[in-house]
Amino acid sequence: MDAVNMPDSTQMFRALPSESPLDMPVQDFHAAPNMAGRGRTPVTSPRNIVLRRLAVIGSALLLTAYGAWRTHKVMDEAGVSTLGVIMLLLFIALFMWIALAFTSSIAGFCSLVAHGGLGLGISKSGPLPQLTRRNAVLLPTYNEPPRRVMAGLKAIYDSLQETGELSAFDFFILSDTTNPDVWVEEEVAFLALREETGGYDHIFYRRRHNNVERKAGNLGEWVRRFGGAYDHMVTLDADSVMSGATLVRMAAAMERNPGVGLIQTLPVITGGTTLFARLQQFAGRVYGPVIAYGIAWWHGSEGNYWGHNAIIRTRAFAEQAGMPHVPGKPPFGGHILSHDFVEAALMRRGGWGIHMVPALDGSYEESPPSLTDVAIRDRRWCQGNLQHVKVLPTKGLHWISRMHMIVGIGAYVTSPLWLVFLLTGILISLQAHFERPEYFGETKLLYPHWPHVDPVQAKYVFIGTMIVLLAPKLLAYIALLLDRENCKGCGGAIRAAGSILVETLIGGLIAPIAMLIQTLGVFSILTGHDSGWNAQRRDDGGVPFMDIVRQYGRFTIFGLLLGAGAWVVSPSLFFWMTPVLLGLVFSIPLVAFTSSRNVGLDFRKAGLLLVPEETNMPDVLKKVEQDRESDEASDLPEDALRALRADVGLAQAHMAMLPPERKAGDPINVDQLVGLVKLSESHTVSEVEHKLTVKEKAAVLGTRKGVESVLQLSE
Repeated sequence: MDAVNMPDSTQMFRALPSESPLDMPVQDFHAAPNMAGRGRTPVTSPRNIVLRRLAVIGSALLLTAYGAWRTHKVMDEAGVSTLGVIMLLLFIALFMWIALAFTSSIAGFCSLVAHGGLGLGISKSGPLPQLTRRNAVLLPTYNEPPRRVMAGLKAIYDSLQETGELSAFDFFILSDTTNPDVWVEEEVAFLALREETGGYDHIFYRRRHNNVERKAGNLGEWVRRFGGAYDHMVTLDADSVMSGATLVRMAAAMERNPGVGLIQTLPVITGGTTLFARLQQFAGRVYGPVIAYGIAWWHGSEGNYWGHNAIIRTRAFAEQAGMPHVPGKPPFGGHILSHDFVEAALMRRGGWGIHMVPALDGSYEESPPSLTDVAIRDRRWCQGNLQHVKVLPTKGLHWISRMHMIVGIGAYVTSPLWLVFLLTGILISLQAHFERPEYFGETKLLYPHWPHVDPVQAKYVFIGTMIVLLAPKLLAYIALLLDRENCKGCGGAIRAAGSILVETLIGGLIAPIAMLIQTLGVFSILTGHDSGWNAQRRDDGGVPFMDIVRQYGRFTIFGLLLGAGAWVVSPSLFFWMTPVLLGLVFSIPLVAFTSSRNVGLDFRKAGLLLVPEETNMPDVLKKVEQDRESDEASDLPEDALRALRADVGLAQAHMAMLPPERKAGDPINVDQLVGLVKLSESHTVSEVEHKLTVKEKAAVLGTRKGVESVLQLSE
């Protein structure tokens, strides 16, 4: 990427279109929603939705009741102990979780093989509809590699251009970047993207200089400034890619169904290079459809929103999704981190339909490259989901929307529950080992009662639990066999079966590590620690080995202590816990092994963990690869100060994109004030680089006076 060449002054400085404000009131969780004449049930809701939910949820409850009865039979029938009651209650809570996933997967399997998963008049093939409404594609970014992000956006732009419907879409790069070097690199990449595509009237860039409320605030600010000009907005993540045909079909569905507020696609994970990313990619591609088809089948018009790869009716979002702060201080109070669930719930509360269309392909994302990266992201998601405890009482929410939040909370709370369940089992065994049993009790009996845990019943409970837990994977494999094209894309029936075995074994070893990570996350949040906001790595899973030792050594020690305790109590208990113990004890080499790109490549060469999107790559993903391969590093310096000094056109464009200068009475930016003083006392660029902090550097580059002063410095 060479120095910035601007076509003319008009195009150079038009980074944003004319503003078209749209009111987005902050919602009151305690007041009734504004229905604006809409009914409580969207017209797009399936007529038999009550029967669907009764089948899925009712079956899960019956299955849980049966499992609880079987578990009760395992315990000693002669008496009731506190530990026994605790273990039974924990089993019911945890089994209900996997039972719902099981019954939902059965529904998903039936919907998948019956070629469902669409609705709203959407078709996967055939002529593309013509669009009459305006759509905005929104790409929020936060300290992401700019050239990588722009490659994905360019692929979407080019794919849309091929549909002939590009004129119905505008693209907005919404930056919340705080690193000044990345910020200026974003501007370089944005200007180059405009020049390469000729999209001066379709591609826009805006950086927020006060990034309050994170992504929700970023999108909300766009709605309030530009939302009035667009009927629909497509939300992306920095790693999102969507084909032009998919976007056109989604936009047309919104035009046909004016009561729909949001359509969520099923993003397919692609581009995995490390073994961990490839495991996530394979699991999402093979198991994901069975799960997604199931929840789409019984959620109906009360679907959920995952924050990206979805199209939203701008008016519905502005009318209903203004996010208030929840009472209290972080981590439970303040801005809601997992805002997407809440936004969907609020729109549904206002009478808008929220739908998922898992059968519509052409929607892609990437996976974090290592367990360490997932842990960083999960910590933020955990805090956001636990905040939903304060959102659950919101007046007027649909009960399915509340269920979405409960499931989201449970996704993290179940980890400490599993840990307590394991420890309770050890304590029960320890109690039986040391406590003297009462053979007759207070009642006179002819024969003594021999307290015991029934091993036959325990075996049945274990087998039944494993069937319920693993059945969705078996159903997914059967569905894959019935789809010849996808089966071939996964390497064929035998290699796909081998991949499922590999994923199940390695995933089973990783599960106890993830359990402890999430447990520590929940504990950290409960003790008042905020998660912060960290940029996410996407293309490299390499973690220094000593960092892995420092992070996961405690898990190894815990596994050794847990194993020793289990062995002392009972060798049979130790062998029952072996799968959990192996994952914990070998957590360090396991994390290092799965974070390796070379190991991931070896599995690919062996034909394992393949997905159709890499064996027969879709056109839009080919465009991304080609753009990334052909992209050359910029000749400009990486440092923002030196880059602006090296290219006059870039400096002019940068200053044109700055916000209005501060007026008397406006809040004072302390970093900017201090930075300008340091700048005035400096004579060379090197001197300024040494003096300014990162925040001061960003603040100085956020004002025309600061940039002009930088340009006047000597080397």
